[in-house]
Formats: sequence, structure tokens, C-alpha cells
Amino acid sequence: MQCHFRPDGVGTVTHEEKEKFQEIKERLRILLENQITNFRYCFPFGRPEGSLKATLSLLERVLMKDIVTPVPPEEVRGMIKKCLETAALVNYTRLSAEAKIEDDLSGETMVAPSKKLEDLIHLAELCVDLLQQNEEHYAEAFAWFSDLLVEHAEIFWSLFAVDMDQVLAEQPPDTWDSFPLFQIMNDYLRTDDNLKNGRFHQHLRDTFAPLVVRYVDLMESSIAQSIHKGFEKERWEIKGNGCATSEDLFWKLDALQSFIRDLHWPDAEFRQHLEQRLKLMACDMIESCIQRTDNAFQQWLKKGVTFISTDYIIPSEMCAMVNVILDAKNQSFKLCAVDGVDVHQYHTKIDDLIEKTSASMTQGMISKLVSVLETTLSKLSRYDEGSLIGSILSFTNVSGSGKDMGQAYVNFARNCMDQIRSKVNDELWILNFFEQWYTAQIHLLCNWLSERLDHSLHLYQCMCLAHVVKKLYSDFELQGVMEDKLNSKTYQTVSQRMQTEEATCALTMSTRRDNEDSEGYPETGIEDDGDRSKPKVTIRETLGEDGNYVAKITNVTTNVVGRMGNMFGKGIGGLSSKFGGGSWF
Repeated sequence: MQCHFRPDGVGTVTHEEKEKFQEIKERLRILLENQITNFRYCFPFGRPEGSLKATLSLLERVLMKDIVTPVPPEEVRGMIKKCLETAALVNYTRLSAEAKIEDDLSGETMVAPSKKLEDLIHLAELCVDLLQQNEEHYAEAFAWFSDLLVEHAEIFWSLFAVDMDQVLAEQPPDTWDSFPLFQIMNDYLRTDDNLKNGRFHQHLRDTFAPLVVRYVDLMESSIAQSIHKGFEKERWEIKGNGCATSEDLFWKLDALQSFIRDLHWPDAEFRQHLEQRLKLMACDMIESCIQRTDNAFQQWLKKGVTFISTDYIIPSEMCAMVNVILDAKNQSFKLCAVDGVDVHQYHTKIDDLIEKTSASMTQGMISKLVSVLETTLSKLSRYDEGSLIGSILSFTNVSGSGKDMGQAYVNFARNCMDQIRSKVNDELWILNFFEQWYTAQIHLLCNWLSERLDHSLHLYQCMCLAHVVKKLYSDFELQGVMEDKLNSKTYQTVSQRMQTEEATCALTMSTRRDNEDSEGYPETGIEDDGDRSKPKVTIRETLGEDGNYVAKITNVTTNVVGRMGNMFGKGIGGLSSKFGGGSWF
């Protein structure tokens, strides 16, 4: 087209030339619209660099009426808006064809609902990738029209929503295979400031909210039933950190909370509601678990009440129950608190119950174990001074030595310590239990000895208790009980009393041997030092493991001498007259 200039300098064109120009301009506009509509395919990954931005600038110039009058901004926006709306349909149509979702929904062939859902999830992944590429490669070119690009994405997702609603409507009830779809969509939308809580995001939230509520309802019912049935059939075999039922319970509660947390629900109010409900559910379930475990523990405590001997060993089932309570304490903070903060006071409630139950179980086990010592002391009481049964047993010597009974109790204590050490998981609980058990035993021994302050112990009693007291100290020391707990004032009282009694028995036996020897040689007064020394040595070896009673005898107070006089005057003399002479020692 040529421009002709008049003499006054004004250029002119012919009508034919003007029409030709308008035709070319329209063709260029159509070409530019097509390129903008198919920007993903005309400018793949934004290349050539800057070409899309130049195309938008050229479109603005093409829309100008003449070379001096700028085009109104609304007209340019309207044109680009139209292009992006069409682009949304073009892009989604291509992706849906690639994911074969159109074939699934056409109805021409029978496709299983699960297959449709699988294809829909694949389509969602493709859609997310496409919009992320748009943001990465094309957002800069559309910087002046960013709101139009956001609207383009909303239109794109609205097309996806139509297919999503149709596929979800065909899914069978109470199936949860669609949750991965929500996670894919929500994880993308919640990180996009432009699409977060937008039209499609709200539609997605409204679609899946009933499914989440239904899922939580069913899981709560399922967990409650598993607790009821599990504890009815529970054999209390140690499994993991507790028993089979408790392990299953804590895993399910944690899995449910993790699942709901990983949904990252967009609505804060509904998210807090779900969170509170799950924490309350965990609190109720753990409380039920603790109560069922405690009931079973109390039943096990009642077993064998009528017959307690040193053959008793703490059952592994009771250790498993202790482990359940200890595991509940460890799990409760994570399951009942919110991000380490006890917002709803559920953890405080359940922790108080756990502490009370744990203390009750500890006290029950200690009472059970201490009852064995009570039985042992009851047997020793038959040898009290003035007891007819003790006199007969000593005279006939049918019950063996006191050290045998003491060793039987020591073996019992060691077996129970080994059982607890190997079966219970919590080291702090074990140490605390041993401290309380040791203290209870020492207090019982002290009380038993205090009841016999006015009487010296029988040889049988002395040998038994001396062995028990020494071994208890050393065995519990090996188990980690601290010195201040072991060497308490009560223990010192018991230890001093036993040293006194051992010295008394040693001196008494030595005197008795001297009397027997003098009775054997009344006229000649012959003393066989060699023969008489042997029983003395034997007595020392029997009464004390160190065999050295000389040092002990030198420390005997006047109180010991008084007891000896009392024993010789009343005990030995009285019984000798009853049995026709001879000492019952």
C-alpha cells in the first residue's frame, strides 16, 4: 500500500488500500488471539523468551483504531479475558483426553467406579502440573493481567469439578479411596495465595467434609469395638510396648490423627472441631484401655491368695499389664495434647488416671510380694521364746536350719527381680518399684523384730533373718537402688539388732557346748581342747558367713548380757525342767 502526499503534506490512501490494510490487520488479530489462546503450545515453557509478552503488546497495537489514538484498556482486557477463558477449555480438554476421563464418563463402555476414580486422580495430578507450569513460565508475561490468569485457573478447575462430582457420585458408600484426590488438590490449592479459599477450593471442601465426618464416625465405632473384643480375648502376652490389644489401639489412634492432620483442612473452624473430637476420642479410648487393664490386673492379684510361698514368681501377664499402663502414659501426651499443649485438658485428665492406676498396681504387686515375707515370718514366729511348737521343732530338728529358709526367701526375691527386670520395659518404673519393695520388706522386718524386743531370737530365727537381711541389701544394691534408700535408719536398726542377736546366739552356743563337755566328764574334769574346739568352729561357720564372732562379742552391750541372763534363767531353765533336762538349743 502506497501513501500519496498532497501538496499540503497530508498523506492519503485509496479505499481499496484501506480495505486491504483492515483485512491484514484482522488476520493478524485473529492470529494473535489464537496464539494467546494456545499460549502453552505456541510458546512452550515460555520460549522463545519474551515472545509471549511481545505478542500481548502487539495485540494492543493491533486493536488501536489509528496510530495516534490508544486503545481503551477495557477492550484489551476483554480480548485477553476471552482468550484465557477459551484457553482453559482447550487445556482441560487436552488433559482429560490424555487421562481418558472422557471415555470413562461417556457411557459407551462399562467402566468400574474404582477405575474412574483412578483416572480422575491421574487427571488431577496432570492439572496441578499444568497450573504450576503456568505460574512458573507464563505469569511474568501476564503480569498486567494477573487477575485474568487467576480467573483462567478458576475456570479450568470448574471444568474439572464437573467430572469430579460425577465420578464421586458413582463411588460406593463408605469407601475412602477418594481421599488421595482431596489431598492432591488441597495441598496445591492451600499453597497458592490466589486460589486458596477460592471458588473451587470451597467446592472441594464442601464436597469432602461429609466424607471426613463419616470416616471419623466409623473409625471411632471400629476402635471402640476392637477394644471391647480385644480385651475379652486378651491373653496378656507381651507384645511391643504392651499387649496385642493396646498396641493395636495406640496404632489406630495415631494413624487416624495423622491421617486427619495430613489432610490440612482449609477451614480453620472445622479443622479445630476435628482436632478436638479426635483428642477427646483418644482420651476416652485410653481411659477404657486403662480401666480394662486394671480390672484384669486386680483379678490376677487375687489368684493364689490362699497359698503364698517362696515358690511364687510374678506372672509375666502382670508385667504385660504394667507395660500397657506405662505405654499409655507415653502415648497419652501425643494423642491427647495439641502440638505439645494440653489445650482441652484431656491429657491432664488421663494422666491423673494413669498415675492413680500405676500407683495402685505397684502397691498391689508389692503387697503380693511382701505377703511372702509375712508368710516366712509367720513360720519363724513358731520359734518364739516360750512357744511349745518351736520347742518341739527344735528338739526334733525336723525343719532344717534357719539358713535354708532364709535362702529360699532370697531365691524368691531374686527370681521376682529377674522377672520384673526382663519383662517390664520402663527402667525408671523398675527402679522405683524395687525401692518401694525393699523399703516395705525392711519395715516389715523392723516391726517383727520390734515386737520381740523383750526376747532374744531363737537360733533358727537368727540364722534365717541374718541371711535375709544381708542378701536383701546386696541384691537390691545390684539392681540399682541408691545407697540412701538401702542404708536407711530402719535398715540400720534392723542391722544392729541382727548383729546383737548373732553375737548373743554365738555366745550362748559356746556356753552350752562348755556345759555339755563338763557334764560328759563330771569327775575327772578332763578337757579335750582339740575335740571341744571343733563344735565351736562349726557353730561360727553356721551362724555367720565371716565366721568371726570375737569382734562382735566384744561389742555386745550390757543389754545383751541382760538378755542372756534372762534367756538362761527363764527360757533354757524352764524348758529343761519341762522336757526333763537338756537344752532345746
